[in-house]
Amino acid sequence: MSQLGPIDYAVISQALIASAREMGVKLIRSAYSTILREARDGSAGLMDRFGNTVAQAELIPMQLGPIGETLRACLRRHPVETLKEGDFLINNDPFEGGQHIPDVFIFTPIFVSGRVVGFGASVAHHLDLGGGAPGLNIHASDVYQEGLRFPPSKYDFQRDWNGGSFERLVTANVRVPDLTIGDFNAQFAANAIGVMRVKQLCERYGTDKVEAAMKEMQDYSERRVRAAIAQAPKGTFYGEDAVDDDGLTDEPLVVKAKVTISEDSVEIDFEGTCAQVKRNLNCPYSSTLSAALSCVKSVLTSPDIPYNEGMARPITIKVPYGSLLNPRPPAPVRARMIPAYRVFNAVMKAMAQALPDKVIATGFDCTTAFCLSHLGEKGYSVYLEIFGGGYGASRGADGCDAVDSPLSNCSNAPVESLDIDYDFFRIVGYELAPDSFGLGARRGGAGFTRRCEILRDDVQLAIYSDRFRLAPEGLLGGEPGQRGYCHVHRANGTVEELRSKAAVDLAKGDIVEMFVGGGAGFGRVEERPDSMIERDLADGLLTHDPRVARKLAAE
Repeated sequence: MSQLGPIDYAVISQALIASAREMGVKLIRSAYSTILREARDGSAGLMDRFGNTVAQAELIPMQLGPIGETLRACLRRHPVETLKEGDFLINNDPFEGGQHIPDVFIFTPIFVSGRVVGFGASVAHHLDLGGGAPGLNIHASDVYQEGLRFPPSKYDFQRDWNGGSFERLVTANVRVPDLTIGDFNAQFAANAIGVMRVKQLCERYGTDKVEAAMKEMQDYSERRVRAAIAQAPKGTFYGEDAVDDDGLTDEPLVVKAKVTISEDSVEIDFEGTCAQVKRNLNCPYSSTLSAALSCVKSVLTSPDIPYNEGMARPITIKVPYGSLLNPRPPAPVRARMIPAYRVFNAVMKAMAQALPDKVIATGFDCTTAFCLSHLGEKGYSVYLEIFGGGYGASRGADGCDAVDSPLSNCSNAPVESLDIDYDFFRIVGYELAPDSFGLGARRGGAGFTRRCEILRDDVQLAIYSDRFRLAPEGLLGGEPGQRGYCHVHRANGTVEELRSKAAVDLAKGDIVEMFVGGGAGFGRVEERPDSMIERDLADGLLTHDPRVARKLAAE
């Protein structure tokens, strides 16, 4: 193997990272659906020939954290030596390395001189993949009701996709084929960019040097992470959080984490977490892995450490089989992001005991999936968007206002875009919510309210959310954030309060009001600088002055 010098390594490694970012741009700009084109619910990256992550675009942490597990499940069935030019691998099976049904992973082999040197990889959240209801089926009692499942499989692009039998099979089983097939093609386009860029690097520097750089990038991340762990306090720490309910009863779904920080490694054990449930709130193992890794990286390490396979090597994660976080098939898993956030919260609370200066308080931390659908004369129209809320505060900063939560990172879908694409509803209200955050020395981020007016009869609403019952908890004396809600203001003047997991029929003139709450505070509100309080009062984010309440209490 050719010797890899520091200059060649620097150039090749940065080129690989730049290529992954270019893939991400291509994926989003080529997309058809609003969930991918506007909300950016997709990711892209480069893998080595062994199925390890090398570089990834800065899009959705949840999707790419365990992508190596997803590819290696394919390679176990279709070893790299059996692949040929034109092949692609596909997987969305939650029980074989995938996450949930809408997130479809596609891998394109990169051939140089007849040998696979790596893979272009992409994943997109697809607007509709069939199943029991448009967009999402909150009543699913097993994974079969959630849409088309692609086990780890190999196909030939020209024969099977490009007008071929596999493309026709997908087209025949989805409600919005133009958008779904368009988003699949965006994934193929993104992968093609990655394939081309790696081939160019191999032509310029040689395949040996490129593969050596891929390996060193992972080793570098591992060294940096181990060094960061070595600086952290040692010991065993415990954290706990809970999902409101399973949509059937009011019983909270508890997630427990035991975090052990050793000399240069971390072990996270989720023993004691509740058993899997009958509704779609189960979290596949790969999603649990991603959520836990994301929390550890954000707390313990520097943001300049590349997120690749090496970053995960020092971290061991144990998850009981048959639990909410590692369910047995055929458990439904569509809403897996909600328990995944409780994984993030529980690990964060445990690490707060060791590193209070490097953690954040609990945010609204919930993927609120909001879906409206209508069947008209020309077929289905399906709108799906992911809402976030407010971040939790840290010791040094207020939480971010009205953004998607840390694991999702989806963008806002502009109202103008929705007006163009959909004619059966319109947005009539969209605003930051005053007093929605927990106060503290640093306050949580504000939540927001969105109102949709229904313009046609026979529209269906489906949501899954959380934090309607259990508010985000503050740290070190910080106050809790506000809980969320969803109200349907009927055209006849009545108001219907929905549960956090619900599906209802809507009619012309109804207005759906969705409120996602804010994050919790960090530290005691008495320690908050006057200038920050005055700024929030001037901005209208606070409607009362907490200093007045303190003064009255003192008197």
